[in-house]
Amino acid sequence: MPVCAVVIRAYNEAQHIGRLLEGIRHQTLRDVEVILVDSGSTDATVAIAKRYGVKITHIQPQEFTFGRSLNYGIREATAPFIVMASAHVYPVYPDWLERLLEPFEDAQVALTYGKQRGHAVTKFSEHQIFRRWYPDQSIPRQPHPFCNNANAAIRRALWEQHPYDESLPALEDLAWARWAQAQGYAISYVAEAEVIHVHRETWRGIYNRYRREGMAFKQIYPHERFGLRDLVRLWVSNVWNDWHVARREGVWRREWWNVMRFRWAQFWGTYQGYRQSGPLTWALRQTFYYPQSTPPVVSGREERQRDVAPIPYHEVEDWEV
Repeated sequence: MPVCAVVIRAYNEAQHIGRLLEGIRHQTLRDVEVILVDSGSTDATVAIAKRYGVKITHIQPQEFTFGRSLNYGIREATAPFIVMASAHVYPVYPDWLERLLEPFEDAQVALTYGKQRGHAVTKFSEHQIFRRWYPDQSIPRQPHPFCNNANAAIRRALWEQHPYDESLPALEDLAWARWAQAQGYAISYVAEAEVIHVHRETWRGIYNRYRREGMAFKQIYPHERFGLRDLVRLWVSNVWNDWHVARREGVWRREWWNVMRFRWAQFWGTYQGYRQSGPLTWALRQTFYYPQSTPPVVSGREERQRDVAPIPYHEVEDWEV
């Protein structure tokens, strides 16, 4: 039996998926099954996956939700641990899987998730979000259910008890983690399990992503509110925070307008999502919305380095972004 299965959701990801599959090939953990859930790709996504010997299953585009796609993939897996990876992430280090699975030595850990960092094409404000959500220090047992299925792992036995919610438009990971904590299980954040997350979205795409997540958040926490006052306050505070970081990094002139547009798309989308669809803990509110009081003075790979050599990726045409 494989140690773990990596389940990848994809739709037209030919630009990125080769790099992820190459990164999996370089892992210190060898006994791994890889499952691609394709939701109707019309580019070379499936062909690239076949070159790597990936097991492929299909879901019709009209059936797709994030939770349903994951459930399709996990049903195909035989391993006791399931790793979820977005098709447009790739691991930085060859011990990514090993580190991500390490906390499962504790039988009470139901879910782990790893660090994410942006790519050269990532918008400035999203870099700040990644730094806020995914710190350099691991958290063996975090007090709230925040996690992200772009880089996470769960116990298959627990998924069999409680599959992902297929009705949610997003945040199926948060809903599952909330259920696991309610059963007395723990969630571990693993800073060493690092991936690069390539987001190259239009402004409309950013708005739609946060609108979708706002709708899902409202379904998970029905009594939560996000009004115009929240929108304005959070937009102003996050713009100010990002500007402060941009000044310290010497890029304010280039980024000031992009920061305003990104944060507006984020919080206007969230506001619209709440309008269209439980009590939110302070820890979760901070994690999702609030900037750090003291902005980090770091940029790109100036962050904490590990003693492990990164994976030596070789560029090929299908991976270029």
